Amino acid sequence: MSEGRLVIGTKRYSSWSLRGWLPVRLAGLSVSEEVIPLRQPDSSVRIAHASPNAKVPFLEHRTVKVWDSLAIAEYCAELKPELWPENRDARAMARSISAEMHSGFQGVRSAMPMNLGRIQRPLKEPLSEAVTKDIARIDSIWAEARHRFGGEGAYLFGHSFTNADVAFAPIVARFLSYEVDVSDVSRAYIEAVRRHPLVERWYEEAEGEPREWLVDAFETIE
Repeated sequence: MSEGRLVIGTKRYSSWSLRGWLPVRLAGLSVSEEVIPLRQPDSSVRIAHASPNAKVPFLEHRTVKVWDSLAIAEYCAELKPELWPENRDARAMARSISAEMHSGFQGVRSAMPMNLGRIQRPLKEPLSEAVTKDIARIDSIWAEARHRFGGEGAYLFGHSFTNADVAFAPIVARFLSYEVDVSDVSRAYIEAVRRHPLVERWYEEAEGEPREWLVDAFETIE
């Protein structure tokens, strides 16, 4: 029986929804999903009616209400502590890079909107300095985490897919969509995240969304 609901936006496009959905599913919360298509005439009204801050994602679990993807990740980690690394040094880095992702990298966000239907198609225009800087920083974050804490595992902090991987999952999707050039270490990490069963499930469900949910502004970027 459902113990609540998770309100999210279009899976094809909503990076913030992916960051909310992954920890909820990793923690095994029994909640139903309410998907509100974005950029539709009634989207704003529907989201405002469903969510306290008029944004997605929004989680209701039992008596708890949580909004903002990072808050949802922290709540899920209270229920499943393995969502953060056990080692204190690793956990500190995982929280730091997740927060950096949450508040930064506006260059990549603006130039490369998440679109899971876009397959390895680079931008035709040269990348701006801001975007290039963001890509280099993300590449260095992944390389450092893998070098310090990845060990023989496939993810940033080893064998477990943590909230830090959750934070960067939409960036993985963007780098795949726009065929971004990164180091070999980061390329292997991107492939590992893409193969994760929950990420695969999200992609499959995004592919199954109604065609009328497509947004020209995202589909025509060159």
